[in-house]
Amino acid sequence: MRLRIGPAIFDLRSPFRRSVGHLAELYRDYPQGMDGEVYDFAVRARPISPLRRWVRPTIVFDADFMVEDIVPVEARLGLLGFEMAINMQMALGYRREIVFHAASAAKDDRAILIVGDSGAGKSTLSALLSYQAGWRHMGDELALLTFGPEAVLRPYPRPIGLKNESIAVMRALAPADRFGPLLTETVKGTVQHLLPPQSAISTMDEPARPALIVSPRFRASVAPEQRRMTQSEAYLRLSVASTNQLTLGEAGFETLVDLVRNVPAYDIVYGSSEDALSLVDDLWREAR
Repeated sequence: MRLRIGPAIFDLRSPFRRSVGHLAELYRDYPQGMDGEVYDFAVRARPISPLRRWVRPTIVFDADFMVEDIVPVEARLGLLGFEMAINMQMALGYRREIVFHAASAAKDDRAILIVGDSGAGKSTLSALLSYQAGWRHMGDELALLTFGPEAVLRPYPRPIGLKNESIAVMRALAPADRFGPLLTETVKGTVQHLLPPQSAISTMDEPARPALIVSPRFRASVAPEQRRMTQSEAYLRLSVASTNQLTLGEAGFETLVDLVRNVPAYDIVYGSSEDALSLVDDLWREAR
């Protein structure tokens, strides 16, 4: 299958029909086909050996930009392998904008950028903003920032990768038909993808100007707390979160400096979904 996510077109192939079927279902609302267009990245999922297509089926992935620790995977986890490989192409191979390991969401033409370590709660917070607070989902894994002093965030609204306890939280908020298959016993525990609202996909060509940066941290049973970052601290956080900024030279550096000079950045700590949304709402009003 060939599909477009935000600005990038992917060509995805595999003899494992179940994996391709899961992809087709998960990306059913995204532009597909485009056989006459040049694609940006190709990902192939194949058996690790001819015998392993049928006996203890195991998949290995071929693509231009890969790292060894995501392959091989059991055939039942083919969807997760494809998702990781797609991420890898954008993180390591995309050069048209600065790429961050971050989530983002928008209200009208302004956006929030959500950065943090893996497991910090970026995906859950972006899902809550979309399904509970009425924000436009722009991405949960990677965020794309254009160059220059008037930089904007371009949407890259892939399905939201929920893990472990976050799955139950979002099942109470999102329609059942927006969830992909439940994947158990992965390296990250239990994983399930949540398809963003249809409105996020239909507006994925509409950028938004960054107006707030937050770094979330969930800690059970703690009172909500916020702390503003210094500009140098915000730059360091974003530079570490970017997968390609250092390779983009002066344009990448100057764009990131302009961003932290003009957009406030905060650490936030919370013990519940309600506290997280309340913190973001307060900071968003102050940033206007």
